[in-house]
Amino acid sequence: RRVHGDSQVKMGIDIKAGGRVANGNRKDAKTENPYVKLLIKLYRFLSRRVDSKFNKVVLKRLFMAKRFRAPLGLSKLAKFMEGKEKKTAVLVGTVTDDIRLLEVPKLTVCALRFTERARARIVKAGGECLTFDQLALRAPKGSNCVLLRGPTKSREAEKFFGKAPGVPNSDTKPRVRSEGRKFEMARGRRKSRGYKV
Repeated sequence: RRVHGDSQVKMGIDIKAGGRVANGNRKDAKTENPYVKLLIKLYRFLSRRVDSKFNKVVLKRLFMAKRFRAPLGLSKLAKFMEGKEKKTAVLVGTVTDDIRLLEVPKLTVCALRFTERARARIVKAGGECLTFDQLALRAPKGSNCVLLRGPTKSREAEKFFGKAPGVPNSDTKPRVRSEGRKFEMARGRRKSRGYKV
């Protein structure tokens, strides 16, 4: 502290450009969907009052943007639930149908949404489709629940991210005007045009 006569002047702190680093995690969802907002209200209460990490994880996932709530197909769902038939599959996202799966096992599934065909097939197999408020009554601590996620990296946009296309060991998809004989076939693709990777 510097002293100027009778008054004391507090020194400030030197903050680099960008300021203080705030916590980047979401505190709430950006959606205007009233049903999701009600679920957030419910799971915020449960995560505060029930001693269980399950509710905290569900709440965090309810906050997420749609691209982080990737859909999960029935075949993957059945594969993940092998040997866990007595448990409830929980997915903060959409359950979709998969025509490659010929026989759907008897499953109890809780999700934000079910496509029409996925719901019909689960119910026809003797299974159940639950909503999150039903799950909160049935398993407030998340006991006997298997928390699942859809593949977030399977979006088309994700294929363009990563190392530049053309550099060694890159699996990144190049952004091209169109696909054909004349495109992406010059430098880096043929020995006669500089080099070939």
